[in-house]
Amino acid sequence: MSYPMTPAEARVDLSAIRDNVALLRQHAPGAEAMVAVKADAYGHGLVPCARACLEAGAIRLGTAYVREALELRAAGVVAPILSWIVPPGEPLDQAIDQDVELSAASKRLLDAIAEAAGRTGKAARVHLKADTGTSRGGATLDDWPALVGRAVARQAEGTIEIVGLWSHFACADIPGHPSIDAQLTAFDEALAVAEKAGAGGSHVIRHIANSAATLMLPQARYDMVRPGIAAFGLSPVPELGDFGLRPAMTLVARIALAKRVPAGSGVSYGHLYVTDRETTLGLVPLGYADGILRHATNRAEVLAGGRRRRIAGRVCMDQFVIDVGDDPLAEGDEVIVFGDGSQGEPTAQEWADSLGTITHEIVTRIGARVPRVHR
Repeated sequence: MSYPMTPAEARVDLSAIRDNVALLRQHAPGAEAMVAVKADAYGHGLVPCARACLEAGAIRLGTAYVREALELRAAGVVAPILSWIVPPGEPLDQAIDQDVELSAASKRLLDAIAEAAGRTGKAARVHLKADTGTSRGGATLDDWPALVGRAVARQAEGTIEIVGLWSHFACADIPGHPSIDAQLTAFDEALAVAEKAGAGGSHVIRHIANSAATLMLPQARYDMVRPGIAAFGLSPVPELGDFGLRPAMTLVARIALAKRVPAGSGVSYGHLYVTDRETTLGLVPLGYADGILRHATNRAEVLAGGRRRRIAGRVCMDQFVIDVGDDPLAEGDEVIVFGDGSQGEPTAQEWADSLGTITHEIVTRIGARVPRVHR
């Protein structure tokens, strides 16, 4: 397949995403799949990736914010979408009118949703979130009964419909962590409270499993699983392998300048790299404004001319440099920053390991001026 000549681009293999979603569904037989496509589908491109997930059998999509869900609706995506971060000022009326499902973890938000539903004339579809031990979103177990009671009352008046009960793991990616069983116990207690109050039933979807739990915790799959990073081919537990997932993104750039420099040449800001011989340097038109972490200076590798090259010197806002020695390098030559490793290039996991972070950060940092090319 031919690609446009651009300084840099992120090539996204939609068939890999479809294969990954199909594999994740195989790990959770009997459970629906909702794929999290927040943050521009983890940097891969929201609308094309959402469609690929649905083509592979996902039933729902998940977004962090309402505006992400509305972008999908504007693109013609009709599948159920859950948005779970709903700060004050979110366009609740528009969300309800567009059939976006909303998460609620406080009586204040539940009342705001109900009032918006009254204005639109449609019942809002709501997932009630319990904090089972992550201490982030969700109602604490002390506050949970009151939240459920308010939701049941709002449902009786017709302004909301309770369609989901959910929570989120803190340590599902740490096999054997004691918090996993503790959170499952707390979630079961929260479900029992909801059931007793009249907020349960077979039509209400119970869900807590993220990517790691989808792959490794059968007891956590309940009615629906919510994979995110794994759908894009990146392992949620890299120390246990790739689980057969295929990375979907390949980040490439084209050499903007190649030149010979003498031994002793300081390279980039601060001269943190100095050539030890006459050599050829190549200028790669990607920088920290594009998501290449400044911390990659003298650490991370790319593939150029069939060989791996370490970044030479400080990563700048729009560019970094590689040293290829006496190997041939010309302007326009392609550099693979990371990919699936099939050509010998580094993977996003290798970048994450070398920089002391996680793959989520590597792929979601890729900036908007790097076009996504989907195939």
